[in-house]
Amino acid sequence: MAQHGAHITSVNLNADRPTVFEVLAQESLSTTIRPAAKHAVKVLAESRPDRFGWMLQFFDEVYTVLELLVQNYYLQRYCGSFAENFYDLRRIVSKTKSPVLSSGLRWKSLIFLVVLPYLKQKLDKYFEDMRHKSHFTASQKDYKSRLNKAFLAVYPYIHMLWEGSNLWFQLAFMFGKSDWHSWLLRFSGTELRRKTADEETRIQKDIISWQSRSVQQKIYFILHKSVDMLAVTMSTGLSVGVFFLQFLEWWYQREEKAVSLTALPIPEPPKAQSPTNGNRDWYNTCPICEQTRQNDTALSVSGYVFCFRCIHSYIKKNGCCPVTHYPAQIDCLIKIYPPDT
Repeated sequence: MAQHGAHITSVNLNADRPTVFEVLAQESLSTTIRPAAKHAVKVLAESRPDRFGWMLQFFDEVYTVLELLVQNYYLQRYCGSFAENFYDLRRIVSKTKSPVLSSGLRWKSLIFLVVLPYLKQKLDKYFEDMRHKSHFTASQKDYKSRLNKAFLAVYPYIHMLWEGSNLWFQLAFMFGKSDWHSWLLRFSGTELRRKTADEETRIQKDIISWQSRSVQQKIYFILHKSVDMLAVTMSTGLSVGVFFLQFLEWWYQREEKAVSLTALPIPEPPKAQSPTNGNRDWYNTCPICEQTRQNDTALSVSGYVFCFRCIHSYIKKNGCCPVTHYPAQIDCLIKIYPPDT
């Protein structure tokens, strides 16, 4: 067993080939940043829903645009993504082994680094949403319903193929049978390598002096440096913020465990509300359509109960509770089965 482990380690002792631990570490950092940033946005949205609620509603889109800017800067400046540069890794051209990435390869890397994972995440959310609604629309026979049913049947296999391919590439990379740890990296036309001292010097070296530049070149240089400084500020703040947010999340979970729910004071029961407009069945009324509720569905962030169609459409459009205006998502809906059904 020890000899087998030593063999795996020796495979990765090639000059600038990263080890499987370095590769998995940068992958872990890439997947950690988004949840940490979303947690921070969620805290802001819950504290000030009127000002920051839109950030939580459109978090995926805002984060993707910012990630495109940061990753494009790092690919252009360091020939690697933010996480890859964090662990002193870089990308080279697979065919020619050249350390310089062309603009075409940079855009190709951006597509596989940012765009495809974004689309995959949106498909995951859409699948969960459709699966949640499937038992409400089972009797519908229109064209859109048939497409949704086909999507629900096919997408699990697409997800299995996506994750299975990643696992296969990781195992092949670990045993030295592949130069790529991910099929996304394979189809981007690049490979991962460790940085060398010569490359660090080449990256930091400014070939053209300030005096030899024309006025247009100086203006372009200032604008380019301004964008570079903005990207560096964002990426540095992001790297520091990741660890700070993880510390806050750990502290918050520690405080939650320290306080027992049974030790908290029991709140007063809610006061009974009087029926409106002489309607004795007001407690079975949906707050949105003001009709008798159909397919009772509770919203976990506020506790109010609505018709499924009413609250689903409202949250999809507004992203908040219609009564309390607390930020809410489709995942916050809970199907209720009354005892008389």
